[in-house]
Amino acid sequence: MGRNLIYSGQRLVVALLLALGLSSSGCSDSVSVSEDVRVPLASLVITPGTLQPGFFSNTTSYKVNAPTSADSVTVTATPRDSTVEVTINGLVTIAGQGRTISLGTPGSITTITIVLFSQTTGSETTYTINVTRLLSSDDNLSALTVKAGSASQLLVPPFAPDTLDYTVDVQTNILSVTIAATKSDPNAAMLIGSVIVPPGTNPGQAPITLGPPGEITSVTIEVTAPNGNKKRYNLSIKRLSADTNLSALSVTANSVAHPVDLNTPPYTVNVATNVTTVDVSATKSDPNAVMAIGSETFPAGIASGSVLDIPIGAPGSDTPISIIVTAQNGVDSKTYTVTVHRAASDDSTLSALSVTANSVAHPVDLNTPPYTVDVDNSVTSVVISATKSDPQATMSALGSVIAPPGVPDGQVPVILIGATTEVVITVIAQDTTSQTPYTINVIQAPAVPTP
Repeated sequence: MGRNLIYSGQRLVVALLLALGLSSSGCSDSVSVSEDVRVPLASLVITPGTLQPGFFSNTTSYKVNAPTSADSVTVTATPRDSTVEVTINGLVTIAGQGRTISLGTPGSITTITIVLFSQTTGSETTYTINVTRLLSSDDNLSALTVKAGSASQLLVPPFAPDTLDYTVDVQTNILSVTIAATKSDPNAAMLIGSVIVPPGTNPGQAPITLGPPGEITSVTIEVTAPNGNKKRYNLSIKRLSADTNLSALSVTANSVAHPVDLNTPPYTVNVATNVTTVDVSATKSDPNAVMAIGSETFPAGIASGSVLDIPIGAPGSDTPISIIVTAQNGVDSKTYTVTVHRAASDDSTLSALSVTANSVAHPVDLNTPPYTVDVDNSVTSVVISATKSDPQATMSALGSVIAPPGVPDGQVPVILIGATTEVVITVIAQDTTSQTPYTINVIQAPAVPTP
């Protein structure tokens, strides 16, 4: 009873002195500072956290901001006089020994009261610490997935909490995807596109309808931490194109372009007989497709390509040239085949002509018609030999073919009749239109009269 009266009197005196001191100085700070703390602390430590203001024995009121992850703090109070009794939140605590105090939920304030009582003087001092457990600043995602049905789609780059921008490519037949995002702090709020994921819900999901093939659908995921911090993750989801079409195709021969009408297959280009190589140019409808002309490939991002000097077959032959277009989705493809028809040869000339009599050959100069060969009067027959300039031509004489296409040379035996024997060799070109007759006159020398 006497101790309580002493305490009451001391408290009244301290309160009066403090009130006089504050009224005289006009101080409005909530921190309590006394010029004469009867039972002072030598040190005061709280972990985790930092006293605000810094510890001073005459300062009896403090604030501390504890991290949101801390659900408790440890208070260590050491009085100057080791005989002083220390109570922390009503629990007697050994001087200099830490006392663990539980904290409320993030955002709450917990008041810790430290009372020092001097058994020697009967004096008492109270220190107060207001601990604010800070709201979380965690605005990260801990996981992010994009699924088409039950199949996960590839994120590029792979997910990392500090990476904000991602791309996802999906096949043409995928019309929608589901985005699942997990907040690092379940108490954060989240917005996936227009879908709200409130605090306490984790993970959050949102269905996303994709645009047409070849287009990119952009989705933003915004995470708002309990303390208001915000972070945005950006997804670019591309529905891959299935376009395997060409928008243009052309064959150039001897600097003359031959555009191909892609609406009227099969595709055939006729070139002159003297053409031996052609250039092929093609343009993709979707620049992101991959195109191959023959053995040369034009990757995504290159809209058109040309291959020069493609060899074609002999006159009269057809040369097929393939153009393969593989769609952006890597699955669909189409093959275009353009056939280059090289016109048949119109060469109906001979490159050599000779007449053999009695095993003696008489070459004929083809540059000096008419073609005449004189033989002795003892010669009764000759063999005429001819070589076509174009082996694919046809050569005939005396009503018969003596060298069909593919056979370069021909021979025809001729029995001499009278003083002059006329033989016509006709060359019909590969195109069957051009033809040239060669007339050879074999003149037999007159007989020598008998003396």
